[in-house]
Amino acid sequence: MTKEQLDKEFKAAYEKASATTQALPQDIQLLLYAYYKQGNHKSKIIPIETIKENDLRSAFKYNALIQIKGLSATEAKKEYIKLVAQHIP
Repeated sequence: MTKEQLDKEFKAAYEKASATTQALPQDIQLLLYAYYKQGNHKSKIIPIETIKENDLRSAFKYNALIQIKGLSATEAKKEYIKLVAQHIP
């Protein structure tokens, strides 16, 4: 698959995920978040110390990004596309 094809499929998967009204499990939502950020080279991981004590949402996002830290943008896009196909009809 060429880079252009991958980018096109990634964009289509993002649009499909953004438009869905289906309730997805939180672990899937977090994976989609992390793969999307990594796929767009926007996964800057902030120091854990900067997350406020009771800010669970940010802590879960942080954890999702840490879990895929070594993944390339290309692989993250592929995983995002696959996850959308599996969970959003």
